Amino acid sequence: MGETGKKPLFRDINADDPDPEATEIESLCLNCGKNGITRLLLTKIPFYKEVVIMSFSCEHCGFCNNEIQQGGQIQEKGVRITLKVMSASDLNRQVVKSDSTSVSVPEVQLEIPAFSQKGEVTTIEGILDRSVQGLEQDQDTRRKEHPEAAQQIDEFLGKLKKLKELESPFSMVFEDISGNTFIQNPNAPQIDPGVTISHFNRSKEQNHSLGLYSESEVSGGEKSDSNKDGILQPLKEGEFTLETLQGEVLQFPTNCPRCRAPCTTNMKVTNIPYFKEVVIMATNCDTCGERTNEVKSGGGIQPRGMKIEVKVSSKEDFSRDVLKSDTCSLTVPELDVEVGPAALGGRFSTVEGILAAMKDQLLDSDVMFSDSADPANKQKLDDFHKKFQDILQGKDPVTLVLDDPAGNSYVQSLTAPDPDPALSVTHYDRTFEQNEELGLNDMVVENYETEQP
Repeated sequence: MGETGKKPLFRDINADDPDPEATEIESLCLNCGKNGITRLLLTKIPFYKEVVIMSFSCEHCGFCNNEIQQGGQIQEKGVRITLKVMSASDLNRQVVKSDSTSVSVPEVQLEIPAFSQKGEVTTIEGILDRSVQGLEQDQDTRRKEHPEAAQQIDEFLGKLKKLKELESPFSMVFEDISGNTFIQNPNAPQIDPGVTISHFNRSKEQNHSLGLYSESEVSGGEKSDSNKDGILQPLKEGEFTLETLQGEVLQFPTNCPRCRAPCTTNMKVTNIPYFKEVVIMATNCDTCGERTNEVKSGGGIQPRGMKIEVKVSSKEDFSRDVLKSDTCSLTVPELDVEVGPAALGGRFSTVEGILAAMKDQLLDSDVMFSDSADPANKQKLDDFHKKFQDILQGKDPVTLVLDDPAGNSYVQSLTAPDPDPALSVTHYDRTFEQNEELGLNDMVVENYETEQP
């Protein structure tokens, strides 16, 4: 395949890229019936994921539109994003909305059901304008045939138009069962005070709407014996002991998380002193050079959540081992920065490695939704980069906070088994929302129903 085969499938948007690999297809215009051009671009959105951007334009009638589809996989959990719209800048926030996203504005009882619109890249104001345009359609006919219904719609349209005037703040709630919705953070890399994000487990009906079915559902409720001669087979008791597993490095084929090219993932079970057994998975991609590691806890969810604070003020503190689970969020209070659990995933590294990964994640050079020519924004990112560099060079002390509701994260103690003065660990009771994100509420309900006579 030559050099072309070494290029990632989903590449960063770059103005200097001589070959962005945008595909053009001649297709029918639904407005005038003549042929127009559809353009496809496979790219990545920083702080988000891979997408396929599609735009259509017709030179005959001038009709154009755009659509976006997810290039990556469906996420393990759905996402619920609540945005508090308080200023004109909030109306201009960019939004990546998938087909399975429902949108609601509780203040005016507006609700756009999931799968009623195609995925798109738009703004908060664009969502309101599209709702207004949809309701205004055929209003003239309604006023003649159903005047009462038309009057009610006119009153509702007045409420929607007033939202853009921002006479009072309002909330817009996005709920996406595929977990593939994104809202721009104008304060990046700082915390977004106007957005609340939570995750939830999909119901069986929601999985079915996404085309996800369990093996028992596909096979009609009976266990399938079709894999007896296949690759995946259950291990017999005593056939492969834990001691043997800890001494082996297993390999299995997978796709690169960055460019989606075929590669290999290595997996090993290891024991962390004063903690527990964990599963470490490392992926190396020969196509784009991506190297990642992911960590899964060898045990279940702990009875209580855990918050770990480590004060980093010396070279020894930077070398502490850190295990961040995929349910753990990271915070650096001195920088007013918070990284959610999904951003870095589960990984085993050092304090220095975790801070460097946070910097790389937050200071991605190809920010799709920011204007690099904006002097204020550029100066803001430069100042943030300088502060982070001073921290990584040990010039400024910093506090790293790991908050894990599942209780499966770990920071090495330099004085174990004696108390470490620079390390504090506190345990707390999870809230109902945290239990819901971990799927514990569903497990309690299921166990209760099973125990009933």
